[in-house]
Amino acid sequence: MNEHYISDPDLDRPGEACGVFGIIGPDIDAARLTYFGLFALQHRGQESAGIAVSDRDNLTVYKDLGLVAQVFDESILAGLPGGLAIGHTRYSTTGSNSWENSQPVFRHLDTNGIALAHNGNLTNTSALAEMLGPLAATTDSELMTEAIGRAMQEGTVTLEDALVVALPSFEGAFTLTVMDTSTLVGVRDPRGFRPLCLGRLQDSWVLASETAALDILGAEFIRQVAPGEMVIIDHEGPRSRFPFDEEDTHLCIFEFVYFARPDSTLLGETIQTTRREMGRRLAIQAPVAADITVPVPESGIPAAQGFAEVSGVPYTDGLVKNRYVGRTFIEPAQAIRERGIRMKLNAMPGVVGGKRVVLVDDSIVRGSTTKQLVAMVREAGATEVHLRISSPPYRWPCFYGMDTGDRSTLLAADRDVVDIASELDVDTLVYLDLENLIQATGSHADAFCTACLSGSYPTEVPVTDNKFLLERLP
Repeated sequence: MNEHYISDPDLDRPGEACGVFGIIGPDIDAARLTYFGLFALQHRGQESAGIAVSDRDNLTVYKDLGLVAQVFDESILAGLPGGLAIGHTRYSTTGSNSWENSQPVFRHLDTNGIALAHNGNLTNTSALAEMLGPLAATTDSELMTEAIGRAMQEGTVTLEDALVVALPSFEGAFTLTVMDTSTLVGVRDPRGFRPLCLGRLQDSWVLASETAALDILGAEFIRQVAPGEMVIIDHEGPRSRFPFDEEDTHLCIFEFVYFARPDSTLLGETIQTTRREMGRRLAIQAPVAADITVPVPESGIPAAQGFAEVSGVPYTDGLVKNRYVGRTFIEPAQAIRERGIRMKLNAMPGVVGGKRVVLVDDSIVRGSTTKQLVAMVREAGATEVHLRISSPPYRWPCFYGMDTGDRSTLLAADRDVVDIASELDVDTLVYLDLENLIQATGSHADAFCTACLSGSYPTEVPVTDNKFLLERLP
């Protein structure tokens, strides 16, 4: 398949965190159930999709570039029998977008095999590559799979015990689903940067990045996997081990702002409820005289609803989203590329024309799309545009699983709000402050990683590394 995709034209969004999934049970079509689970996690990564499945004798992996529905069809799923499977949807944060870097990663062993799906980003990739020696790996996920495979070859017989040996050598953000021919394992790093939940479907057990993937199967949500926990599931059911030293937890705050689906649940609340509360707090923090509240679809909708509810400025849909725009093989002409937002969103003059508009979005990263969007709303006849963002300024790059590039690409890195408002050509601009954002989640500040907003990183970070690090090593 062609490896040169064009990104979704929604350029101001941070690169999604990948989606991982796993299921094990008696007499189930694990690959088909994984397909549906990945379908529910498609928003977390659109570059590639893959499934690894075991019939207890053989472990088979099928993966390719593209969306879940593009990679798999009935004939492919029919050729993936077995009652144990893991799956992955990818957005690249280490390694380029190529077939070789798609997941699950597979490693053949003499009497077994292992497959791994990873959400997150290691911060010790260089050190791990040096420790493992010469290896044709271009992603941190491949390095982890190699380390686990070597532990099994060096006398550690079971996947469980090999993970206990290998996991402490990984640093940074890693939520994993791992399997061999008979066992499914879910892992969260000790700081819990990325989520993972455990569910039950009759006699089967399910692991997934988000509860929405349980819902699509009709599975019961059991609990969130704890930071630092390893959940081992075989024919006897799940059990837990904790192979890491205890650390303070730091769940990524952007799971609430943007990544997670609104119907997923985190920390006891639906994401929809939390985002709506962000909008309420934004209305209290930054009231404005206006005629209509307009969301930027889709992730800006709950915050706009909350803003309208508190402010009394009526909510209305002033932007139409083309739901069929995704990744494409077609390179657009320069004129279209420069105004690529029109491929995805269109303003309605009959709604915004002659109106003072409060435009509500969840975040601004690079600013290019937001600038085009504001221009579009003005061209549709808005007399004023008041931009309200339901998160603080995005000022610092992420090293834990978001692809936001270096700091020089971030609109708010070295600008104050007045300068940003001028750059975007809005009448007023207000970001939700960090305290209000955290309070909207109903949790404490020390529960989250806010590094991209505050510059306070909970670990040492490899500031000189980039996503193509392993591809450039000799």
